[in-house]
Amino acid sequence: MMGDFNIHNNFWDPNYSFHSSNSDLLIDLTDFMNLRLSFPANPVPTRYSDNNCNSNSVIDLMFLRYRSDELDFYSIYLDWRLVSNHAPLTVCIPIFEKLINIKKQTLVKDSNKEKQFISVLINHIHEINTSTISDVASLKYSI
Repeated sequence: MMGDFNIHNNFWDPNYSFHSSNSDLLIDLTDFMNLRLSFPANPVPTRYSDNNCNSNSVIDLMFLRYRSDELDFYSIYLDWRLVSNHAPLTVCIPIFEKLINIKKQTLVKDSNKEKQFISVLINHIHEINTSTISDVASLKYSI
């Protein structure tokens, strides 16, 4: 999970001198989702001010899967921001080749197994109790 959270905090921005209670809520929420705050491989500001009165800051954050060695750090690309005042964040997600065995079961058309399956299916459909269904509205709520 990543984005512009617009929360200033000294935990992820050493140039900011205060702690925000909103950041505690964010950390609690992401912890509940089994995510943790990731730190960039190149710690630089993520938002760049349009004027000289405001300083650059870190408000764009990335939360990655907890205890994932493959997803430890992300990168900030200052030269990719072009006209935006936010620098893009990127993470490399490794994709491992893995063989997934798939077993497909089929019934041969007009075979005895197909006829048996259809017979069992019809019997189960006949056994459905429809006595409580009097109209379309009761059908919707009988499931």
